[in-house]
Amino acid sequence: MPDDMAKMNEGDILVSTATTPSIVPAIRKASAIITDEGGLTCHAAIVSREFEIPCVIGTKIATKVLKDGDLAEVNAEKGLVKIINKRKA
Repeated sequence: MPDDMAKMNEGDILVSTATTPSIVPAIRKASAIITDEGGLTCHAAIVSREFEIPCVIGTKIATKVLKDGDLAEVNAEKGLVKIINKRKA
C-alpha cells in the first residue's frame, strides 16, 4: 500500500478495499473515497465525514472495476459511482 499512496495526487479519487489510519496521508489528498468493504461506521465513512469528502463504501467491486487513470464521478448522496472514461491500457 505505501507504493500506491505515493501515486496519489491532490484531487484523485482513492479506491481501496478498505481504509486504515495508515493511509490517512493519501486520504487527505483525495477528492473522494470508494471502497469495496465497509458500512456506516467503518473507517472510510468516519474519516470522509471528518474531512468533508464524498465516500461510497461497500461496493464489493470498486478495486476490480476502477484502475489508475480512470475518470469517475462520485455521488455520495445516492451511493453512485459513474465511470466517465476508462484509461486505455
